[in-house]
Amino acid sequence: MVFRRFFDRGAKGAESAPEQVAESEMETAEYAAPVEETEENEPEGVAERDDADILTRARAVLPMGTSTGSKRVEALYGSADSSGPTHFSQAVGCRIVDVDGNEYVDCTMALGSVSLGYAEPNVSRAVADAIANGNVCGLADAREVDIAERLCGIIPCADKVQFLKSGAEAMAAAVRIARTYTARDLVIGSGYFGWLDWCSDEAAGVPQRTRDDFKRIPFDDAAALERAVSDAGSRLAAIVIEPVVERLPSTEWIQRARDLATKSGAVLIFDEMKTGFRLKTGGYQAFADGVPDLAAFGKAMANGFPLAAVVGDRDVMDASRRTWISSTLAGESAALAAAGAVLAWHDSGDVCGSLWTIGAELRRVITAAIQASGVDGIAVDGIDPMWLLRFDDPAREQRFLELAASHGVLFKRGAYNFAALAHDEDAIREIERGASSALVDLRDEDAAR
Repeated sequence: MVFRRFFDRGAKGAESAPEQVAESEMETAEYAAPVEETEENEPEGVAERDDADILTRARAVLPMGTSTGSKRVEALYGSADSSGPTHFSQAVGCRIVDVDGNEYVDCTMALGSVSLGYAEPNVSRAVADAIANGNVCGLADAREVDIAERLCGIIPCADKVQFLKSGAEAMAAAVRIARTYTARDLVIGSGYFGWLDWCSDEAAGVPQRTRDDFKRIPFDDAAALERAVSDAGSRLAAIVIEPVVERLPSTEWIQRARDLATKSGAVLIFDEMKTGFRLKTGGYQAFADGVPDLAAFGKAMANGFPLAAVVGDRDVMDASRRTWISSTLAGESAALAAAGAVLAWHDSGDVCGSLWTIGAELRRVITAAIQASGVDGIAVDGIDPMWLLRFDDPAREQRFLELAASHGVLFKRGAYNFAALAHDEDAIREIERGASSALVDLRDEDAAR
């Protein structure tokens, strides 16, 4: 298969995406390679602060060693004493450089928030231009109107939009809007919706009364959903679903959720943080034609810049006027400009179709590497744009991830690896080589025991 690179760094305007290539060719992105570190251009302080040192310092001043739970060492590799890079100094395309100057091809793509590539030139230029004109003030940014109008044009359920900064905020806002609209309190949910109290039924520090207002059900289990709705009765405010959890859901599951919400007078909410701008620009609801009342988008919507949105039916969204949802920086210009550049990419060609194609190729080469190595207990799972590695043994998973990093490839532990346009043919070959080398090392270590 020919992988054609279809834009070069800095050649287009801030919101001017490349021309679409032939449908038979994969659309990928060509990025400048990370700058080689020298005494002249080395980032300040990196020479004196290696990765081990910065991790010690991080643990001394950050309760988890990082402000993002999924970036803790134990989350990255499986154990707090794992070996592997923990902090980066540069990210361009699909390549990152750690604080020791080692380069890696990245499959995590910032937990799915980057679908084009790190430091994508059009996005970076749009953001720089926005910052140059002031990224926030006491008035609303005009871009807020423009981006909201464009989202309403591509997301099936969207009549109105409210911007926030994170997925957790957006989902909490959607639930508050639903509770305000219905004047009810109980929420039924299936999926991961962030860290805030309303859905943290097992986290410490959450009042029991708050826990009691959220009932978790298994993914894609229509019978469990029906029972939960029946038990909720007239208290049911919302059914909240993460529509894709490692696999596509059954049509029955989504349709039953829609029917039950409508029949009970509850609000159906989709968490489209991972699926939006990845399965389809308009999310799972555009991909599979199942329309909720409200939905939350973010992550790839701004290619890694902090922006999220609650979108939905006009009447339901207008309930936000009767409650209070507000954030000083919700509509700051840098992230809105990034979203505008991302939308230009999606307007210019089938970005999501390319992500499916690239993801399929990544899955193919990793599957081939596993088969060639003869290592058992490992499988490739998920769907093409967001796939995962399954290990029968957590200890072997940890060791594989460490070995892969030593061969210059970063995979995500336990959750999704994400395709990006920046995964061109060279990157895919490097990923295959790194995975193959790590698997051979793992096989040899197993044999030596």
